[in-house]
Amino acid sequence: DVSLAISLVRPTSFFMQDLSNRSPFSNERFGSVNRAFIVTGEDKTIPPEFQPWEIENTGVTIVKEIEDADHMAMISKPHALCQYLLDIAK
Repeated sequence: DVSLAISLVRPTSFFMQDLSNRSPFSNERFGSVNRAFIVTGEDKTIPPEFQPWEIENTGVTIVKEIEDADHMAMISKPHALCQYLLDIAK
């Protein structure tokens, strides 16, 4: 309902001002973080044929796949996503 939605809206920030005062990401810091990518086979937002490019160009070291998940894997395949996130965290 519209009244509920309006009552739940809270001001937020996109951190643009905060980021404008920071130095760019560096290989020493950002580059040292392990990256994981979960390929989603039914993704209409980031098509499966584009996902390998993202993997190759962003330093991903761990790749998992949920063939029948869409872009919102946390909604379409929450149990599979949860299991992969637990595996990645180990």
